[in-house]
Amino acid sequence: MSTDRVIFSRPYRARRELPNLEAVLRSDHSHGDGQFTASATEKLKAITDAPHALLTTSCTSALEMAGLLLELGPDDEVIVPSFAFTSTATAMALRGATCVFADIDPATGNLDPESVAAVVTERTKAVVVIHYGGVGADMDRLLELAGTHGFAIVEDNAHGLGGRYRGRALGTLGSLGTLSFHDTKNVHCGEGGALLLTDEILMARAEIIREKGTDRARFLRGAVDKYSWQDIGSSYLPSELNAAVLDAQLDEFDTIQAARHRVWDAYAAALPEWAARNDVRLMTVPDDREHTAHLYYLRTPTEERRDDLIAHLRALGISAPFHYIPLDSSPAGLKLGRTPMPCVRSAEFSATVVRLPLWPDLTDDQVGRVVEAITDFTV
Repeated sequence: MSTDRVIFSRPYRARRELPNLEAVLRSDHSHGDGQFTASATEKLKAITDAPHALLTTSCTSALEMAGLLLELGPDDEVIVPSFAFTSTATAMALRGATCVFADIDPATGNLDPESVAAVVTERTKAVVVIHYGGVGADMDRLLELAGTHGFAIVEDNAHGLGGRYRGRALGTLGSLGTLSFHDTKNVHCGEGGALLLTDEILMARAEIIREKGTDRARFLRGAVDKYSWQDIGSSYLPSELNAAVLDAQLDEFDTIQAARHRVWDAYAAALPEWAARNDVRLMTVPDDREHTAHLYYLRTPTEERRDDLIAHLRALGISAPFHYIPLDSSPAGLKLGRTPMPCVRSAEFSATVVRLPLWPDLTDDQVGRVVEAITDFTV
């Protein structure tokens, strides 16, 4: 077996990145809202079917904008999955809201609607949903709960650009959706994100919030003859350099996705027999959902065997990390949130998950090495 290292992730390089960057650097416009911002935005809207999209400096920034648009404050509660990245919670806590941690569905790693139903109160103003690994959460049930209790749904769709739930694009089913273009994501620009909106009124305010509280976007369209301070906001607009890279990546979106699905499908075809022998649970996708091949993970019977498998793969030059530490048990979670019911399934998922290498240029030989290394291991 080759001893060349198989890394966990490598950013994709699109053909038009350097020409696009050169075009920006030769122009007089390297700040945001130039031609590449406009072009990338239109491509995002085409992929997601979103009526409105705004590029941001990160998915965290987009989540912060969601908190501002929902006017969250100290009297509000926001339900978030315990098994999540920190931005999912900290963007809401930044507004003074209390994070209420709910448990997940162990079959998908996504927020469990019945856990939400168990912790919702009259103070619940929003629920943040992650589509873990690009597999849609149970949005029908969550939207039903939102209608009953009157809370907003924010989709943290950092993993899910191009994914669908019952035919509808992830990131467009709730009140607001957010995307990530960090270089670990399927499509990237180093650091970047986007906010997806379906509401015209929210869009008008979002433009102001993104531009430091000013109506500069309207000024650039010629709707006003000068721009001024209109509302609270911050500097959430990415530079034209980031947008130029993103635009090149979006040009090759179908190619990127096909390459990632090739790797995902290879793991899914090769590992079931080994998994059945070793009581290992493999990533699954419900039939009514289209996933994005952002992750391929497996779950071992115990944390000890998880650590042993990771060490075994590391010794063979293969990087296969675990993932989130549950937010409810973290120092900030204990300080800024509350956990009405123990998030047992989140803790179990966190303690047993292993993510396999997955990026578009991963070769068939490298995938074969990963599969061989895993199937040589007895859990």
